[in-house]
Amino acid sequence: MSSNQKIVNAVAEYLDHISKVLPDDVVKALTRLRAEEKNKAALSVYDTMFRNMELAEELGKPLCQDTGIVQFKVVCGQDHPAIGEIGESLKEAVIKATKEAPLRPNCIETFDEINTGDNTGTGAPTIWWDIEPGRSDLEIYVYLAGGGCSLPGIAKVFMPGQGYEVIAPFAAERVTEMGLNACPPLFVGVGIGNSIETAAMNSKLALMRDIDSSNDNPNVAALEKELEEKLNYIGIGPQGLGGSSSVMGVNIVNTVRHPATLAVAVSFGCWCHRRGVISFDKDLNYSSKTHTKFAK
Repeated sequence: MSSNQKIVNAVAEYLDHISKVLPDDVVKALTRLRAEEKNKAALSVYDTMFRNMELAEELGKPLCQDTGIVQFKVVCGQDHPAIGEIGESLKEAVIKATKEAPLRPNCIETFDEINTGDNTGTGAPTIWWDIEPGRSDLEIYVYLAGGGCSLPGIAKVFMPGQGYEVIAPFAAERVTEMGLNACPPLFVGVGIGNSIETAAMNSKLALMRDIDSSNDNPNVAALEKELEEKLNYIGIGPQGLGGSSSVMGVNIVNTVRHPATLAVAVSFGCWCHRRGVISFDKDLNYSSKTHTKFAK
């Protein structure tokens, strides 16, 4: 078996798995929110969510009918032997998983309005790259980006004179206006950068972090906590029926800004936050640190 086919098969299997089994940290967060909830309607929704998780595994069916558009963040050591094959391997893995999992075909060619039928097409699957010198391993961050959780995404460049205080109301306004579309409780990723595209990328990378992690910068970590408290105060509750929580967590990824700009973006994950990491060593042995139930 070629190294290409090993990656194809492993990633296709992983896509199948994450469409049916939530990451460990998401299950932990939902368990915590259900334990803290007092609202009877909200508790009923949480019970339905957990029953849905059980049935997805038991019946081998996707957790949500919208299995999204596949997005990859690849962190590849420059010495990994399959570095030249990864892009094509990921595309083939998406096609294979679409047929076998199955994943719902969601890629519509813009303006042509044609469904490609296999979740590939112009720019799909989305692949972002980091090539790391001095490494021979490979990490592939996988995200099934559904329509509901993608719809509220927003980015804006503020005048720096408005200060970092503008971030909390910006995120809170979006949760209030559009949060219901993303099937709460939400996982909120906030990106801060020097331009609208870097902020948007940072907000998506924030969704790749563990829910219960904190930013290394204590000032940013404090803002994460403040945002989580303020968003939960809104009280949207699971599926918008009211309750003590609106979000599972808030993560912020920040990079430098230009002196004249403060770019902020907010991305969302739904309660069914289907993302994970599959890692390969130089011999293409693989594992996942986000899904303990994933076995070779």
